[in-house]
Amino acid sequence: MTAAAGAGGSAVVPTTVEEVVRHRLDSALGGWRGMAESAAPALAFLLAWLWREDLRTAITAAVAVLVVAVVIRLARRETVQHALGGIVAIAIAAAIAARTGRTEDYFLTGILYNAGLAVVFAASMLARWPVLGFLVGSVAGEVTAWRRDPGVVRLCQRVTGVFLAMYLLRVVVQLPLLLAGYTTALAVSKLVLGWPLLVAGVAVIAAILLRGHTPLTDVSALGEDRPEDGPPTGAAAPTRAEP
Repeated sequence: MTAAAGAGGSAVVPTTVEEVVRHRLDSALGGWRGMAESAAPALAFLLAWLWREDLRTAITAAVAVLVVAVVIRLARRETVQHALGGIVAIAIAAAIAARTGRTEDYFLTGILYNAGLAVVFAASMLARWPVLGFLVGSVAGEVTAWRRDPGVVRLCQRVTGVFLAMYLLRVVVQLPLLLAGYTTALAVSKLVLGWPLLVAGVAVIAAILLRGHTPLTDVSALGEDRPEDGPPTGAAAPTRAEP
């Protein structure tokens, strides 16, 4: 961690793009607990379906897990944002499958969802306005300020690329299984390419953020304020505090 001393005390000041983006992503995703709570209803749905192959049982399992997560959050007076994060897509997919009576429609919705995200993420990278930049900006309170720092743009391109690879992998693996009618294999692939793939992707992103040392050329691009008497943007980097 870096620090710069001011007259009234000391203030933490970032010196690398990776340092700040790491904290922004952690805030936006809710850390490991937030990601786990977002994925838990889908995981419960798939496990229940593999166990009973009954759509109603699977939906009940997903709702039960969601209710438990929300109750725990409310009891601890914490935000339920991340607990509710994974239920919208499941609710839509389950409603369509329940209406048509075809379990395959639940998986088709997920494939189309990942394909749509892949298109959006790829287009954002081609335009050099990577989606992850907007995520970082929304947490910082300045949605497009990150564009002022080329280092931030390059880093967000790389992180967005990791998410794009995950979306494409799901589509490439699951679509042929759906077309071939291998429903059980499709459910297993969805299970494997869900939380485990997300953990692997986050590990890759963590490696990028921990190993990189891209200097900030404009701290305000990430919504960080320097102390009034601290070094101005473009000045020599502040010294690192002793651990």
